[in-house]
Amino acid sequence: MSTPSHSASSAPHGHHHGHGNASLATLVIGAIGVVFGDIGTSPLYTLKEAFSGHYGLVADHDTVLGVLSLVFWALTMVVTVKYVTIIMRADNEGEGGIMALMALAQRSLAKGSRSAYLVGILGIFGASLFFGDGVITPAISVLSAVEGLEVVAPQMHSWIVPITLVVLVSLFATQRFGTAKVGKVFGPITVTWFLVLAVLGVINITHETEVLHAINPVWAVNFFLTHHWHGIFILGAVVLAVTGGEAIYTDMGHFGARPIRLAWYWFVLPALMLNYLGQGALILENPAAIKNPFYIGVPEWGRIPMIVLATAATVIASQAVITGGFSIARQAMQLGYIPRMHIKHTSHDTIGQIYIPGINWMMMIIVIGLVLAFRSSSALATAYGISVSATMLIDTLLLAIVARALWPKWRRWVLPLCALFLVADVAFVIANGAKILQGGWFPVVLGTILFTLLRTWRRGRELLTAEIRKDGIQLDTFLPGLMLAPPVRVPGTAVFLTAQTGMVPHALLHNLKHNKVLHERNVFLTVETLTVPYAPPAKKLKIESIGDDFYRVIVRYGFMETPDVPAALMRSCDKGGIYFDPMDTTYFASRESVVAIRRRGMPIWRDKLFAVMHRNAAPATGFFRIPGNRLVELGAQVEI
Repeated sequence: MSTPSHSASSAPHGHHHGHGNASLATLVIGAIGVVFGDIGTSPLYTLKEAFSGHYGLVADHDTVLGVLSLVFWALTMVVTVKYVTIIMRADNEGEGGIMALMALAQRSLAKGSRSAYLVGILGIFGASLFFGDGVITPAISVLSAVEGLEVVAPQMHSWIVPITLVVLVSLFATQRFGTAKVGKVFGPITVTWFLVLAVLGVINITHETEVLHAINPVWAVNFFLTHHWHGIFILGAVVLAVTGGEAIYTDMGHFGARPIRLAWYWFVLPALMLNYLGQGALILENPAAIKNPFYIGVPEWGRIPMIVLATAATVIASQAVITGGFSIARQAMQLGYIPRMHIKHTSHDTIGQIYIPGINWMMMIIVIGLVLAFRSSSALATAYGISVSATMLIDTLLLAIVARALWPKWRRWVLPLCALFLVADVAFVIANGAKILQGGWFPVVLGTILFTLLRTWRRGRELLTAEIRKDGIQLDTFLPGLMLAPPVRVPGTAVFLTAQTGMVPHALLHNLKHNKVLHERNVFLTVETLTVPYAPPAKKLKIESIGDDFYRVIVRYGFMETPDVPAALMRSCDKGGIYFDPMDTTYFASRESVVAIRRRGMPIWRDKLFAVMHRNAAPATGFFRIPGNRLVELGAQVEI
């Protein structure tokens, strides 16, 4: 019922919805609480993984400084320069993420061209991979926090997995209540977390100030010279420090670019680097600390409170991933990439606070499965990174297209940087590719499955629409013929939902055939989704009279909005349109039953997959919030 339409601003600086009146300080604290949760919990496991037996590194002076230098320059080049400084300029009316970048890149190419198609494939594959790594975040973060119990009491080892599962199940089970109440405490807790990271880092650095030299890139170069070509594989651990860079860009629509930049430059980045340097100083002082440098660097009296704070911080990081999953799922629904699902609004004030039960329980099952299968953060670290490094590579390619086409003033310096980013991204992909057999296969397989589902749904919808259109009747020729010998007119308004604006809706034909009546007023309604986050008020509603009390109505929404057709129609009288009495309006919709047959189009297995997805999709009427007691659904069988 929803047809994507193209409209978006090409300006590199967008408008930020819903936070214009909030003070900058409030937005900065809010951003710290939500946006940086993923990257902020990386110190729990990054250096621990780098010096694990998997990479065979010896914790000597040069190696420790080399790894710290790589972490510092990865954070600087990948997160600070690439994401926070450059890519956050590529926003779709204030909204970020790989879908926004894809839309901007496609706008610079000819519509329907092979290049635009390939960019679409790249964007959807990147989003699928991003989700594949996203489900690992709650598992690895909470596991690494709870593993602090081992440092305090080694006999607690067998309790780590059960406690982790209790925390995660509780987190997913409370999603239905919404994040508004919990969200108020997110900012202060995460601010406390970063302050504690910084303080611990400073305390440990004072024991071994030599680690401050790691900021010099010579140590990173020296690491590769010493370890030769296989030194590249350490990037498989270094990437753990930058996972969350893409999430910063994805979440920018919630707070705007400026608060996120201020929080990163002046608070989050310094706190992270101080902690990494502090862990490095601890390893130089006591090489045995590589077992768990984060918790061993905490004074004994503070370890239990630190475990509690770390668990709270990882729950917040997981919460950001889960709500991000809901947000991306709604965008994908609106843009026609996944079947419609039931969406529950958890706030009367904020439209962005939603809960999608199907996504929530699917993520919970995957996360619990990961914890039970891998059982430790070190084992999960082998699965982490491959998808996010591939997503970062795709972001660089899309950024180059956007900069070349839409940023004539900046492309002179952005394009050479893209070449540099590309080298780094390829190195990260190669390093993480070595972890495929140890567990890296999981996010790749999950991402590939999601990509197949997204493309199958999109292509299946196109084939279904083509079949309906092929057998359809043009409205302009049908109505004059109908009115030559009109059937009985009955009181009230009939609204016929149709995805094809110029065709006679199947529901109208079935109504005439079986009931042999015509309503007093008849409205042909199409819902369109624009490729901008929020539809401009002037474009939201279009009403056109086509004679004899027949009307054509188009309702438009942005991909961040949740459609509400009755509310949109009620507003039509404010615009001088027709008045819709809710108690006198009947909605008619046709619900197609898809039959897969062997012929051109998709392979038969994808046709069957689409048929299953279509059968289990929430009806368009529920998605558009049409009341069930005012609805008449009529079935039709379509072969694809």
